[in-house]
Amino acid sequence: MPNHYVTACLLLLFILACGQASARVAPGDYTRMLEPEEVHAETALDVVKRLTRGHYRKISLDDTLSSRAFDRYLEVLDPGRIYFTVADIDEFEALRLRFDDMLRDGELEQAFAIYNRFQRRLAQQLAFMVNRLENGLGDMDFSGEASVEIDRSEAAWPTDSAAQQQLWLARLQNAVLGLRLTDKPDDEIATLLTRRYQSQLKRLAQSRSEDAFQAFINSLAYNFDPHTAYMSPRRSEDFSIDMNLSLEGIGAALQLENEYTKIVRVIPGGPAFLSKQLKPSDRIVSVGQGEDGELVDIVGWRLDEVVRLIRGPKDTVVRLEIIPADAVDDHMTRMVMLRRDTVRLEDQAASSRVLDLDHEGERFRIGVIRLPTFYVNTTRDVTRILNRFIEEHIDGVLIDLRNNGGGSLEEANALTGLFIRGGPTVQIRNAHGRVAVMRDPDSAYAYDGPLAVLVNRHSASASEIFAGAIKDYNRGLILGGRTFGKGTVQTLKSLDHGRLKLTMAKFYRVSGGSTQHQGVVPHISFPELINAEETGESALDGALPWDTIAPADYSAYRDLAPFVGRLQQRHFARSAHDIEFTILNERIARQRDLNRRVALSLNEDRRRGEQAAAKKFELTLENQRRQARGDALLEELPGEAETAQKESSGDDATPEENVLLEESGRVLVDLIRMMQPVSAMR
Repeated sequence: MPNHYVTACLLLLFILACGQASARVAPGDYTRMLEPEEVHAETALDVVKRLTRGHYRKISLDDTLSSRAFDRYLEVLDPGRIYFTVADIDEFEALRLRFDDMLRDGELEQAFAIYNRFQRRLAQQLAFMVNRLENGLGDMDFSGEASVEIDRSEAAWPTDSAAQQQLWLARLQNAVLGLRLTDKPDDEIATLLTRRYQSQLKRLAQSRSEDAFQAFINSLAYNFDPHTAYMSPRRSEDFSIDMNLSLEGIGAALQLENEYTKIVRVIPGGPAFLSKQLKPSDRIVSVGQGEDGELVDIVGWRLDEVVRLIRGPKDTVVRLEIIPADAVDDHMTRMVMLRRDTVRLEDQAASSRVLDLDHEGERFRIGVIRLPTFYVNTTRDVTRILNRFIEEHIDGVLIDLRNNGGGSLEEANALTGLFIRGGPTVQIRNAHGRVAVMRDPDSAYAYDGPLAVLVNRHSASASEIFAGAIKDYNRGLILGGRTFGKGTVQTLKSLDHGRLKLTMAKFYRVSGGSTQHQGVVPHISFPELINAEETGESALDGALPWDTIAPADYSAYRDLAPFVGRLQQRHFARSAHDIEFTILNERIARQRDLNRRVALSLNEDRRRGEQAAAKKFELTLENQRRQARGDALLEELPGEAETAQKESSGDDATPEENVLLEESGRVLVDLIRMMQPVSAMR
C-alpha cells in the first residue's frame, strides 16, 4: 500500500478522533512500522567513512564505540526513562556490541525496530493521557504527598506497563496542576491538554523513515563530539531555515529540548534582541499570530514546524508564551509580543559610551566598547571608536564581550592586533595534527593604554580567541565569568543524501592552552545568574577535552599577576556594600536551591505556597533596591504588561548587567592607580 495512502488514512482517523469527544484513542492508529530505505545503508557507510577518516577526534569503529552509540541512542529516544521498560532494555542489550557491525554492513532493521518500539510507547502514553482526560479532572488527587521527578536521566527503567502508567499519570497531573496554578478552570485545562496530546499524536503519525535513520546515525556521530551531526535532506533545509530565522523573523536560534522549544541564542539587532524580553534558555510553550490571534500550544512539536509557525512576513506580529529561564516553576509563564523584522545591522555593530567614575577624590573616564558579535568591519569600527576615545583623553578602555557568541575569525585576529605590537594571536590544529598560526600583520597598534575585557558564560568562539590573546599577552584584565569553551571548528560536508557537520580543527591560545571545554578564566570573577554547570561546552557530554600544544613565539607585556590579589580585595570590599551585588547574589543562591530539587510536589496547596513565596522573593528584592535609592516601596509586583513595557524601553541592560559594567570600570581604575607610579601607561 503506498505510503501517502497510509498517511491519509491515519490523518482521517485523527480527524475522526478529534471530532468525537467520547471516542477512545487507540495508540495503534497513530503509528506505523518504519523501515530503512536503500539509500540509508549507503549513507551510513559514507558517514562512517567521513567520521573515522576526517574528524578531529580519532575513534575506531569498534565495540567500544558501539556500546557508547547504543547508550546514546536510548538516551535520545527516552531521556526521561518513561517509555522503555526493563524488559525492553534487556531485549535491546543484545545489540549493544553490534551497532558497529550494523553500520558496516548497512543492516539497519534492528535499529529501526528500537525506534518503532519507542514510537509505539510514545503513542501509548499520549493515548493514555487523552483517555484519562476524557474522564474529567474531578478524581485527580492534589492533596497528598505524591510528586513528579524532575530529572529521570539516571533513574531505573520502569519494571512493567503498570509502573510506566504511574509515571505517565504523574506527568499528566503535573501538567494539570501547572495550569491550575495559572487559575485556569478545569474544563479549559482538560480541553487545552487534550488538544496538546492529540496534536502530538497527529505529528507522530507523520513520522518518516528519515527520522529514525537520523536519530540512529547521530547516536554514532555524537560520540565524536556534540557539534558533529548528520542532517537529512529535510533537516538540511531546516538548518538553512534556522539560520534565516536569525535574520528574518524574531532573530533567535532555537533547539528542541525534550518536549520544549528552547531559545539558545538571541541575535544582536533582531526583534528578540531589541525587545529585551527574551534570553537564552527561555522555553516557548505557545505561539499566536497577530495581537489577538489564538495561541497554539507547541509543546511536543517538531522544531521545523515551530520555526515555520514563528517565522512570517516582515512587520507582522507574533506572540510567544514563554517559561523564563529563571522561572521557579513551569507554570510561571509570561507573554512576549514581537514584530517580525530583519536583523538591523547597525544593532550588531560596535557601540560606545563613557563611564565617568569618581575614585578616591579623582575623576576617571573609562571608554566602553560593546561588541555583540564579530562581524565584517568590526576592526574598522572599533578603530574609529578608539581614535575618538584618545581624542577625548579617556583613562582606560573596557571591551564588553558579554553574550558575544563569536563570528569572524579574521576579525578576532585583526581586533587583537589593535592592542598589541605584532605577534601571533591564535593557533589552529587540524585533524592531521598540523598547526597553523594566525598573526597580527604589523607592529602598529591603535591603543596601548589600560585595558580590560568583560566576558560571561555566553562569550564564545571568536570572543574567547580575543580574550585569550589579551590575557596571554598580559595586555589587559579579563573580568566577569568563565567563557563558553567553544574551541572547535566545524565544516559542512555535502553527501549524496543529506549533509554532515564535521569538527575538523581546534583553537589554541598563543600560550599553548586550548579555549575548548575550559574556556577563558577571568583574572577576577563576577557573580552571574547563568548556571555554568548547565551552560557551556563543559555541560555537553562528549565534548572534546581541554589540552595544550607548544606555545607560539610571542612576547608578553608586564605581568599583571602581582596586582590581581589587591584588585580582588578592592572588588570584594565594594561589592559587599552594593545593593545590586547583594540582589544578584541572592538571586544566584535561590536559583542554586531550585536547581538542587529532584522532584516537584503534586500537592496543590504546597505548590501555591511555593508560588506565593516566589512572588514574595521578587517583591522583597525590588523593595531592597527601592529602599537603597530612596524610592517608595511597592505592595505588590507590577503586572505583566507594565513589566514588558519597561523591559522594551530605555536602557538595554538589567540592573545586574549595569552594575557589572560599572564595577568593571572601577576595577580598571584600581589597576590604573596601582600602576601609575611605575608605568607610563596613563
